[in-house]
Amino acid sequence: MPVELRLLRYFVTVAEEMHFGRAAARLAMTQPPLSQAIRALEDALGVVLFERTRRTVELTPVGRDLLPEVRRLLATADALRPLAQSLSRGEAGVLSLAFVSTADYGLLPALLREFNARYPGVRLQLTEATSDVQIDELVAGRIDAGLVIPPLPPRHAMTLSYLPIAREPLVIAMSTDAAQELGQGAAEWTETPVDLHDLASAPLVVFPRRLAPGLYDIIMGCYGAAGLTPRIGQEAIQMQTIVSLVSAGMGVALVPQSVRHLRRTGVVYRPLREPGPVVETGLVWRAAEVSPVLSRLIEIVRAQAAAVVAV
Repeated sequence: MPVELRLLRYFVTVAEEMHFGRAAARLAMTQPPLSQAIRALEDALGVVLFERTRRTVELTPVGRDLLPEVRRLLATADALRPLAQSLSRGEAGVLSLAFVSTADYGLLPALLREFNARYPGVRLQLTEATSDVQIDELVAGRIDAGLVIPPLPPRHAMTLSYLPIAREPLVIAMSTDAAQELGQGAAEWTETPVDLHDLASAPLVVFPRRLAPGLYDIIMGCYGAAGLTPRIGQEAIQMQTIVSLVSAGMGVALVPQSVRHLRRTGVVYRPLREPGPVVETGLVWRAAEVSPVLSRLIEIVRAQAAAVVAV
């Protein structure tokens, strides 16, 4: 037989009072219905909870052992309503968010700090992935949102929503040896610009186009605007790997400006002499499935979008 929470509350009250009359008064009911309710609970559980005499009421050994378990069960039940309300307001729950590696050095930390400060009850599941993988995961329903570099595939234009957050220029990442050959010194970052023509012969370390077409095309466009055709040296799917290859002297890389916060021994970052195209990062999600917790993230992104300045 199913056991009603009401009967469990009656059991705890009688156990605390050890008197049916006082327990009934505390529950704002008469004693006979309370006695009947306790017997109904005992019948449902198939055990005796109280030893009754005309003068005394005592818990049986089973009743004593069951009491703390019932209290925990009732505490859990009492927490359901506030939990449900928190879930409906987007203040609790789980949010799965993927991000491109370039977001990890400027945009993502600021966004996470703000979100965690406002909604500490939400558990974030974070995954680093390229933009194409994120789109596939979104369409399959395996993540809730992603930080990507556009453009989005045209075939998903009607099912996905996109909100731009930040735009930042490209900078050149090169080895300290290459910087010193150009008279740039070994400082990790200076405002002294570099002419892309001075590095035209250096191999280019870049994301494969099939995995990051947006960023790849921006980088190629930067070379094209300078009248140059880059020589692809190495391809890598993570920004950390690209910068590590640069530190190993495998070539140079054009990276979003925030990546200069990724420090590697033997790598320096410099602005380009001729301003190139900017790299945009934005939030993407399924237009038809906006959970309360996702709506909270979107609110924060909308508020930050105008205020985020590339660093």
